[in-house]
Amino acid sequence: MRLGVILLVMVIMSGLAFTLLPPVSIVYPDYFPTTAYDLRAHPLDSAKIQLGRRLFYDEILSADGTISCASCHSPYNAFAHTDHDLSHGIQDQIGTRNAPALFNLAWSTSFHHDGAHHNIELQPLAPISHPAEMGSSIGDIVRRLKESAEYRRAFSSSFGDSLITGERVLKALAQFQLTLVSAGAKYDRVQEGKDTFSVQEQKGYTLFQTYCNVCHAEPLFTNGGFARNGLIVDTSLNDFGRMMITSLPEDSLLFKIPSLRNLSYTHPYMHDGRFRKLRQVLKHYATRDVKPLPITANEQSDIIAFLLTLDDRDFVFDRSHGFPGIYAE
Repeated sequence: MRLGVILLVMVIMSGLAFTLLPPVSIVYPDYFPTTAYDLRAHPLDSAKIQLGRRLFYDEILSADGTISCASCHSPYNAFAHTDHDLSHGIQDQIGTRNAPALFNLAWSTSFHHDGAHHNIELQPLAPISHPAEMGSSIGDIVRRLKESAEYRRAFSSSFGDSLITGERVLKALAQFQLTLVSAGAKYDRVQEGKDTFSVQEQKGYTLFQTYCNVCHAEPLFTNGGFARNGLIVDTSLNDFGRMMITSLPEDSLLFKIPSLRNLSYTHPYMHDGRFRKLRQVLKHYATRDVKPLPITANEQSDIIAFLLTLDDRDFVFDRSHGFPGIYAE
C-alpha cells in the first residue's frame, strides 16, 4: 500500500491554547495510479475532514432543512441512492438524474454525469443550487451556519478562526469526500495475492478484459472519460448528456463512464436509473443497435460473477465516514 499524502502535524491556535492534530493520509494500493487531485499542494487536515463530514450529513445545506448530501448519497449504498431511479430533493421534488456513487474521487478530473465540474471543491454547488434538489445557495448556507454556535466553534477549530465563508464550506466538504477510498474488494485481495478468483469469476474476468476494460479500465474501473451508452432518450427527461453543458453536437448523449466498483450497493444503474439489475445492463449492451457486445447469456452470468468481486463491504460499512451523530466527534 502507498500513502496518497501525509500531512505534517499542524498547530492550530484557539485563543492561547494549541491543539496538535494527528497526521492524515489516504492509503491506496500500489497498483492504483497517482491521484489526480494534488494532495501535496492541498493536504488533508483532520479537523477539516470532520467538519466536512458533519456538513455532508446536515440538512442545513438545503433551503427547507430537509435534505443533506447523504439523503442522495448514503454510505450504506457506497454513497449512492437505491430507493429512487432519480434524485429526490426538497418539497418531494424529483431531479433529472440518478445520484452517482461517491468514492475514489481523488482520481477524478470531472464530476457529475455530464462532467459539469472539474474541481471537487466546486461540484457541490450544482446540487446545492438545483431547485429540485437542495434549492439553496452558498450564500444562504453561510448565513445559516453563522447562526450556529456549534459551527462557529467547528470552523474555528478547522481554520484557526470562526470566519465562515463559502470557500471554507466547499473546502471542508471536499476534504471529507477525498477520504472516501474504496480499495478493499475481493478483486483487490486477488491483486495483492491474498485471494483467488473462482473458476466462474476468472472466466468473467477474462471476458471483462476483452469487452469492457477499455471504458471501465482497471483498477479504478473507469477511464474517467465519456461515452454513449446506447440508451434511447427518455422523452420525459430529454437528457442529452454532456452536450447540455458544452452545447457541442458531438457531445450529444455522452455521459461520464462510472466506476464498476460496489455495484451490489449502487443500483439502479445508468444515468437515469432505468435498470435495477446487472443482468438488464448486460442484456442492453449485448442487444443495443450500435456495436452490441457478442456475449451470450452464460457469458453475461460469468461477467456478473466477476463484477461482484468488486464489492467492497469494508468500505460500505466503515463507520469512520458514516453519520457523525450530534456533534459527538
